[in-house]
Amino acid sequence: MLKLKIPLMLFLVFIAINSYSQTGIVYDNQTIESEILNKSKKYSVYLPPGYNTSERDYPILYLLHGANDDHTGWIQYGKLEHTANEGISNGTVSPMIIVMPHAETDKGGYFNSIDNTWRYEDFFFDEFIPHVEEKFRVKKGKRFRAIAGLSMGGGGTLMYALRHPDLFQTACPLSSYIGPLTFEDAKAGYSSQNAGVSDGQMRTYYRKHNALSMVEDLPEKNRSAVRWYLDCGDDDFLYEGNSLLHIAMKKNEIPHQFRVRDGDHTWKYWQEALPDVLEFVSKGYIYRE
Repeated sequence: MLKLKIPLMLFLVFIAINSYSQTGIVYDNQTIESEILNKSKKYSVYLPPGYNTSERDYPILYLLHGANDDHTGWIQYGKLEHTANEGISNGTVSPMIIVMPHAETDKGGYFNSIDNTWRYEDFFFDEFIPHVEEKFRVKKGKRFRAIAGLSMGGGGTLMYALRHPDLFQTACPLSSYIGPLTFEDAKAGYSSQNAGVSDGQMRTYYRKHNALSMVEDLPEKNRSAVRWYLDCGDDDFLYEGNSLLHIAMKKNEIPHQFRVRDGDHTWKYWQEALPDVLEFVSKGYIYRE
């Protein structure tokens, strides 16, 4: 009887190891020391099934959180790990590395401040992307790099991809904050946090941090440079801005997908959006220019 038990135990161990290798892994306490921000910054990373047992390189998605959240939001509330594992398992999602950085809402989120005392955008491009793509086995180049995010992170997604169409193949802003809709709105918001900043500085900053203005100013050569996927709930308080962005993209002949579903500014909405986002991103990785 003992002889029968040993092979059975070995078989069960093999099944357990094999099952584990088919599941992605999340590390949610990674850090980078930033000279630009003069502090350490945390981030989370999802590594796809097989990453730790292979030597292959993987495409990458930068996934940005919203206001009053952090680098663990997509993991804790967005079901990122489950959704990615399921999509990869059923073949609708390409195995990819997903990185979630921590931005700070009270310091301007993903952007540099008007007075340039807080330079998160510089940090993201000059320090964070090079750090991540050196530390992990990432396929290099625009074709294998995507960005997505919700709310404040949707705004970061918009601005980053509009400003750097040479770096991102795909961009998926969800329920996005597109920036102040008017300069008067911008001035009211900026003035409360930036005493001593002139109207001219505010106007320049507004033009560079408003998605509608950026779409209007986008050079013709860049209008088809990024694969765009926009999604916003019909009851979302940011619906107007997202609808205006869709219209502006249509008028300026910028190809994009625009989804309006029943829902509000909630994690339930973004949980339901994530499978389609990951599938859309995956198609970009195999898209040939």
